[in-house]
Amino acid sequence: MTQQVEQFIIHGLTKTGQRFRPSDWAERLAGVMAQFRPAGSSGGHLSYSPYVVPVNVDGVRCVVVDKRLRDLEPLAWKFVCGFAADNNLQTSERVVSPAQQSEILA
Repeated sequence: MTQQVEQFIIHGLTKTGQRFRPSDWAERLAGVMAQFRPAGSSGGHLSYSPYVVPVNVDGVRCVVVDKRLRDLEPLAWKFVCGFAADNNLQTSERVVSPAQQSEILA
């Protein structure tokens, strides 16, 4: 059986439906979190962590956070969750297969 990947998604919309600014917020947040990687992996030059990835979902900037980050670095997990809460952003959760996770990172 293939292990499923749990994700926490931060949407670029406030709870009142307003677009979150600045427009590059997702890339900035993912850039701050770039150092958190699976053991033994190297990110190379200017790459995001596979645990915190900026994406577009239905035309809205989002950040997909792999819940394994919580075990890897609890303070980093607390930071991304706090970012969403402090900025009153919409969030959701989902479970995907490793193949779907790979598509997101491509």
